[in-house]
Amino acid sequence: MASFLTILGSVPDPRSGNAQRHGLLDMLVIALVASVCGAETCVDFAEFAADRERLLREFLSLENGLPSHDTFSRLFRLLDPQAFGRVFEAFLDDLGADGPGVLAIDGKTLRRSFDRAAGRSPLHVVTAFGAGAGLVIGQRAVAEGGNEITAARALLETLCLDAVLVTADALHTQVDTASLILERGGDYLFALKDNHPLLRRDVAEYFADPEEKMAAYQTVDADHGRIETRIHRVSHDVGWLFSDRRYKDEPRFPGLACIASVQSTRQAGATVTHATRYYLASARLTPETFAAAVRAHWAIENRLHWVLDMAFDEDRARNRKDNGPENLTILRKLTLNLLRTARPNIPVSRKRKRAGWSDDFARTILGQMR
Repeated sequence: MASFLTILGSVPDPRSGNAQRHGLLDMLVIALVASVCGAETCVDFAEFAADRERLLREFLSLENGLPSHDTFSRLFRLLDPQAFGRVFEAFLDDLGADGPGVLAIDGKTLRRSFDRAAGRSPLHVVTAFGAGAGLVIGQRAVAEGGNEITAARALLETLCLDAVLVTADALHTQVDTASLILERGGDYLFALKDNHPLLRRDVAEYFADPEEKMAAYQTVDADHGRIETRIHRVSHDVGWLFSDRRYKDEPRFPGLACIASVQSTRQAGATVTHATRYYLASARLTPETFAAAVRAHWAIENRLHWVLDMAFDEDRARNRKDNGPENLTILRKLTLNLLRTARPNIPVSRKRKRAGWSDDFARTILGQMR
């Protein structure tokens, strides 16, 4: 992994004059260390620094003392989120280090980040999550007046996707997004839903009466009183989707190599429900690799969004001004990456508590930053 402090040190300082009394690198490192140890807000960062100054001075000079909470707040309001987000580059070498190289793309809204007085909507960010390694490798905020689709494309344009399978929900099942992924060396696996109603209908009819020779793979999960059985089917017979006899203005997905379906049956007590989902992919997946990729995509929900809400209380974060909300969500994801790559057998929530309690334990997490 690239030197974390080196990359942090390359972030441009947006301040000038007397506002630079405290070094930018010092402030970013204090905030990151504080976040590792359980801090959530700029007030927390300042109070953590006051209480753990001895630990911080082991790797920071702090020539002008400790910053106040207002100083932290001003910094994160001014900092360029795209420049700060490049710190994720430190984790790029670990992308796909443990798994099939699935990169999940998904959006999330920070509900409490709206500013009613300024007429500002809640912050909505799109995240790229390396499902195998469990690491965030980038994020992009949805611009005012923009949407998640264009934000996802802007994010993908910054990433090298060689040998990566990009997964996304139906919102991103777009010809232009598929083309971009292929141009950058990756493959796509997109959910197919009613935003492409005719294509979904035709694929559903194709799988409604599967031939015996169609490859299938079954998985069974039992948890929390539920039993869920999934049958994954894949077909590489996609030529009929490009026939001249198809309907006018049909979206032609570039590089389409297979279509797939998941039939799921869930039993919870006496209640049994059935559902079928459909997918398009540019990779020639087997039923087994398709099942693994679909499962990996959902890691962005239970290994990222859920953890940020439960362990970092992100859904109730109330920072609202300027670039503050976006920069603080970057900080939380950098913290999560650090915690994920150190002491992997300990849950993230417990690592944060122990780092807050013990300087010795905190050093085992922070040692990766050098």
